[in-house]
Amino acid sequence: MGKLTELTIIQALDGMNNKEFSAVELTQAHLDVMADKQNLNAFITETPELALEMAANSDQRRAEGDIGLLEGIPLAHKDLFCTDGVRTTAASKILENFVPAYESTVGGKLWDAGAVMVGKTSLDQFGMGSANTNSHFGNVINPWGEGLTPGGSSGGSAAAVAAHMAMGATATDTGGSVRQPAAFCGIVGVKPSYGRCSRWGVIAFASSLDTPSFMARSVEDAALLLQAASGYDSKDSTSAQRDVPDFRALAMSGDLKGLRVGIPKEYTVDGMPLDIKALWEQGAAWLKDAGAEIIDVSLPHTHHALSVYYIIAPAEASSNLARYDGVRYGHRAENYKDLNDMYEKTRAEGFGD
Repeated sequence: MGKLTELTIIQALDGMNNKEFSAVELTQAHLDVMADKQNLNAFITETPELALEMAANSDQRRAEGDIGLLEGIPLAHKDLFCTDGVRTTAASKILENFVPAYESTVGGKLWDAGAVMVGKTSLDQFGMGSANTNSHFGNVINPWGEGLTPGGSSGGSAAAVAAHMAMGATATDTGGSVRQPAAFCGIVGVKPSYGRCSRWGVIAFASSLDTPSFMARSVEDAALLLQAASGYDSKDSTSAQRDVPDFRALAMSGDLKGLRVGIPKEYTVDGMPLDIKALWEQGAAWLKDAGAEIIDVSLPHTHHALSVYYIIAPAEASSNLARYDGVRYGHRAENYKDLNDMYEKTRAEGFGD
């Protein structure tokens, strides 16, 4: 069984199609790794019974010839995506016992494609952080070393994929929360264009920046996840009305002829460390070898980017998190004098620093 967790998503799909193993066997293999690596604290809520039930249903569909794009593939699900009947916390005490009565659009698309949910992964509270060290449920450990951060906010998803507890995972990216942890854990992270994947059912941090994203251990696997979860959603006013291409085929073609790639001069500063500069130049060379045209461009306002982010993101977070006041759902403080006192105590107790 151990070898099943070493497969890529594409290899696992081929194996199940060839009847070499079942979705239940594949799922159980990953659940065994999850049980063995709980010290990483990658999951807030593990769902083994649900996973095996979903896997059994997948095997039944496959036997009937109804095979989805991700049929039988065990995935980890960031605990910022609402899951129908499964606790969704955003890694915060204020939502510690929140159980949604609906499924996020991205999650629904993945399950409709046949994927299996093994559990809900940890994160920095409400997606705010870069190290996965401020979850109410404790720090996540990078599988590459106990003293290493997995990055954040999607550190739980990154650790789960890197440690072979899941074949892929959902994530979200507001200011780097999939790209950075994917890099820290040595896996593939893809942040789609804003609007490509619906935000409906994703607990909000900064609405104009939040982007449902994906992690896997190969580019082809990540492209397949993106393909399954993309598409217009009338429930999301910012959803893009664009056709969904065959991302997997595009990712694996290896042909970039006709593509113009701009490299901003502001990103290649003279003070860049030599090892980083070498990697940057290697990336440009790979693109050129694949047929892309490399051009020099300028983004003169780059130095303002971080300042602008720290105006927009906290302002939108303040608005989005105002709903957590102890009135309608989530944690409510006890022993308060009046409504304002209840608001203040609830938010002081429920939110992290």
